[in-house]
Amino acid sequence: MALEVFHKDETLEMRRKLIGQSCRLFFSHDPVKIIRARGQYLYDENGVQYLDCISNVQHVGHCHPSITKAAAAQMDLLNANTRFLHDNIVQYAKRLAATLPKKLCVFYFVNSGSEANDLALRLARQYTQHQDVIVLDHAYHGHLTSLIDISPYKFRKLEGQKEWVHVAPLPDTYHGIYREDHPNPGQAYADTLKSIIEEVHKKGRKISAFFAEALPSVGGQIIFPSGYCKRVAEYVHEAGGVYVADEVQTGFGRVGSHFWAFQLQGEDFCPDIVTMGKPMGNGHPLSCVATTEEIAGTFTANGVEYFNTFGGNPVSCAIGLAVLDVIENEDLRGNALRVGDHLRHLLSQLQTKHLIIGDVRFVRNYEICHIFKNILLCQILLFCSGVGLFVGMELVKDRVSRQPATEEAAQLVGRLKEERVVMSTDGPWDSVIKFKPPMCFSMEDADRVTMCIDQILTELESK
Repeated sequence: MALEVFHKDETLEMRRKLIGQSCRLFFSHDPVKIIRARGQYLYDENGVQYLDCISNVQHVGHCHPSITKAAAAQMDLLNANTRFLHDNIVQYAKRLAATLPKKLCVFYFVNSGSEANDLALRLARQYTQHQDVIVLDHAYHGHLTSLIDISPYKFRKLEGQKEWVHVAPLPDTYHGIYREDHPNPGQAYADTLKSIIEEVHKKGRKISAFFAEALPSVGGQIIFPSGYCKRVAEYVHEAGGVYVADEVQTGFGRVGSHFWAFQLQGEDFCPDIVTMGKPMGNGHPLSCVATTEEIAGTFTANGVEYFNTFGGNPVSCAIGLAVLDVIENEDLRGNALRVGDHLRHLLSQLQTKHLIIGDVRFVRNYEICHIFKNILLCQILLFCSGVGLFVGMELVKDRVSRQPATEEAAQLVGRLKEERVVMSTDGPWDSVIKFKPPMCFSMEDADRVTMCIDQILTELESK
């Protein structure tokens, strides 16, 4: 039976009636109805093409033929409960293990990043026999109740902060308490976390885990200052806790130089638990937790069986294996490096042209470098940071105060949509325009989006 096709207005009306209104659409005032996609391009019901700059979920590109072929072939053969013995899950685990430090050698497969982070929380608590968790300000780790509790981005709008949750300052060297002119911001921010641990201990409580995205995304596309993660891990371990790196949005080669974003902090840093999701299935529900034998052993020793009916099922793992093949065969890590550098170079060129752009920062070799500063002749400043195909562009109203320009960011995103470029905002004030496109994003795509930004900024300057 063929599915019925509705006019866009009918689809929108039905969605408003049938789907919970908290499930918001992109461009909710005038949503785009997308009916097909390929690579980094989306197509609406009229065949109009949009450049997709934000779908990091479709990691190797929308509807990649190798992925759909692998999924269909395995679906035609078998898809079953993961408690049956099957080759795909062990092959996939073996391939993942080859990308990670040796100590992360035990895997649990689940269906979403939220499930992965919830399981990581259970593993940490079982291993440490402690309850308390330290998270970064503005963090988001998932939509389950347990994860809302450790996501300041969400809980501040709901029931508030639980007594077992402790919030550390986001290591933001642009807006934060220690900025780019600090001699060692990584150590300074790590010391704020040490102070939190000391306060927790004074209350007679103990730390089970420090949770952090490997590169905070919701917090505004933040790049950790050099040395931060290693020092934090030392403090957390001294307190009897474990370090959990959330790679749900940043893993699988997005940073280009490494397979995992946490590796940007150097070879001598390794989390105790790594969670992954979104990109690993290229849009198919597949996620995972990687941890050590010691932590996994305590989880087994509690005597309570763990199973996930469809986590790591044969179809999901066939898709995951195909994704790894595409990343390697199409050199998508190399592409992320080349195109990411090109994109940031283009943005720096825009800075020299537009007086509304005051500051551009690049990230190379694990540290943030000031390239140059213009004399600000108007009231908007653009801050750009990134690594690989993880780039954030922040608008602020005033260079000295760095007041976020939320309205201007929304304007820019709206105008980009009119130019058939799909972007969105993030950060504590929705003032960061984020670039997290499919990894097949090209030089020409970077040219196109920056040309559009150039045109829009020119229009804004003329008003």
